[in-house]
Amino acid sequence: MTYLASRLFGTPLLLHRPKLDVILSVVGQRIGMADVPAMPVMDMAVYQRPPAAATPDGIAVIPIHGSLVKRSLGMEAASGLTSYGEIAAMLDSALADHQVSGILLDIDSPGGEASGSFELARRVREVAAVKPVWAVANDAAYSAAYAIAASAQRLFVTQTGGVGSIGVIALHVDQSVKDAKDGYRFTAITAGAHKNDYSPHEPLSDVAKTELQGEVDRLYSIFTEHVATMRGLDIEAVRATEAGLFFGSNAVAQGLADGIQTLETTLAEFQQFINPPKNARNQSPSQVRGVIRAEAALPHKELSMPDNQDLAQNPVAETIDIDEAKRLVTEARREVSQSAQAIAEVCLLAGCPDRAAEFIAAGKTEADVRRVLIDARAARSEANDIRSTITVDAGAQNLDRPEASPIVAAVKKLTAKE
Repeated sequence: MTYLASRLFGTPLLLHRPKLDVILSVVGQRIGMADVPAMPVMDMAVYQRPPAAATPDGIAVIPIHGSLVKRSLGMEAASGLTSYGEIAAMLDSALADHQVSGILLDIDSPGGEASGSFELARRVREVAAVKPVWAVANDAAYSAAYAIAASAQRLFVTQTGGVGSIGVIALHVDQSVKDAKDGYRFTAITAGAHKNDYSPHEPLSDVAKTELQGEVDRLYSIFTEHVATMRGLDIEAVRATEAGLFFGSNAVAQGLADGIQTLETTLAEFQQFINPPKNARNQSPSQVRGVIRAEAALPHKELSMPDNQDLAQNPVAETIDIDEAKRLVTEARREVSQSAQAIAEVCLLAGCPDRAAEFIAAGKTEADVRRVLIDARAARSEANDIRSTITVDAGAQNLDRPEASPIVAAVKKLTAKE
């Protein structure tokens, strides 16, 4: 309890406020806050968090449930906690497992500690560069949990689920009046002007309040910039959410989620995305959506869907709306265009722009290209054959900048015609 109390007060949290009140109601009376109303407490001894598991199709489902902390000190499921370290370990295990082709985050969490949350969120995106990572808010992905969810390549929310709470909160409890009533008077002997800041036995000083507000603002900037980058949103739009909660279709409308689906439906679509069948006939609508996204996203494949007549004759159009099929194909091809441009830029920066066309034609992803180029560089290093690609007039022409490269310009021109 002492550990939990030290992590709750005087430190910024990425936690949904109602959940914070519940925690305080449970912890408060056990640390001397007698006036905090007690809440009914379930017997956590019977609670068992579902373990990470891989489906037969090679998808690792990682549960992110309960309040999130950097370190749980062995309390984990018994106290309804999940540590960032525990989640990172499951991610690393799935990444190293050759039988796992994709990772699905099953999220039901109000958030938790700021410390360690963004490091884990960035780790999710790093893993996604090697294996696809999707997520489902099933039913809640708030605050720190949303920072993690936003890092997935695709994020869905259940019909009754919610996302958001993109904000930061810090609490200070002043129990000096209670101390006086109880006959206690605390005197702190310190060295250093700020050593006694945030003491619960004294009112919060203006200086300490200003400093704590500054840290809250700093973390808020990190949080909003992270969400804006991961979700492709304008940072002002993220800030305009004002840490609100968004449910179902509202979450999608705000750009905070990609669609409304159950965990089971998302899992089925993910399986089709990773292992698309050759024939989509007799598949369910969700499976067909996965087929379209997967096949249209491959540069060396084409779906003949120029008009409604051709669509009507295509097996993938038999179980979904034609307009939706067109939209999915357009969306996937836009992603291909962005991927092609990214590959061209990576090859340029690696000093081998001529290989961009080769990688694009082979249907390689940006992550695939990076691995190939890194391995090639490592091999050259081992052979002591490291060569500079900087020419005498490179500085004058600025050809090492992607926006100035004729290769990148050519890729943009070609993909614009898609």
